[in-house]
Amino acid sequence: MDAINIKNLNRAFNEFALKDVSLSLPQGSIMGLIGENGSGKTTLIKLILGALRKDSGNIEVLGNPQDESFYLVKEDIGVVFDNMGIFDMLTAKDTGVVMSKLFKNWDKEEYSALIEKFKIPQKTKFKELSKGSKMKLGIAVALSHKAKLLILDEPASGLDPAARDDFLNILWDFTRDETHSVLISSHIVTDLEKICDYITFLHEGKVIFSDEKDRILESYGILNCTLENYNDLDKSIVVGCRKSPYGVEALINKDNISDSFETKRAALEEIFIYTVKGEM
Repeated sequence: MDAINIKNLNRAFNEFALKDVSLSLPQGSIMGLIGENGSGKTTLIKLILGALRKDSGNIEVLGNPQDESFYLVKEDIGVVFDNMGIFDMLTAKDTGVVMSKLFKNWDKEEYSALIEKFKIPQKTKFKELSKGSKMKLGIAVALSHKAKLLILDEPASGLDPAARDDFLNILWDFTRDETHSVLISSHIVTDLEKICDYITFLHEGKVIFSDEKDRILESYGILNCTLENYNDLDKSIVVGCRKSPYGVEALINKDNISDSFETKRAALEEIFIYTVKGEM
């Protein structure tokens, strides 16, 4: 079963639209959602959570369609946004008391254990916590009501490298249970390349690709060549390029390039930049 399955999803606004979006997140996997600001990542997440109504298409979450029975799986979804929605004056202890009233599956012992494991100050008010501690508190809440799916929107923005590493390890540990899955939107593409099994790339409301990360990385390469050699290339395989007086660096689709051209591995961030910018 897929944790998330979306087919031909459409949602139009006055000046923006998600167009024919399809993706599948298998259980036990982590999917990274990438794209520039305004590409539709947050809109897509809101549609998955039922916070926005779709115009057309199908959304299934944990095997359940988004209809009047969707509320039945909402307890199985843990949501962590940049803005947590936790009251500024609450301590970690207070937050546990409040959440125990909101979730039927709340596990007080698990929450206490996670607070201790993540080293979250228990008597400090939420507004006084560091960015990393706030994020870990949000994760602790999500894990303590037995969530099977975590949906995170820019959760690591503002975290220092050490805190981001801790955060990625938490996600990795979570998906060692094959019934657990993660959808994470982030501008920190290097982090997603480290941890994700799947990548979905949104650009101007459309899916550029949604596939296994390793397959994506195998499909692209960086070609460094002279301008003359670049001009001889079949441009249908060129995704984007950067020209300089010293030559051309181009992101190309490796499937249809001659063996006479030698390419190097393209990082996910390079694929992102060249796809968005085209010719530079």
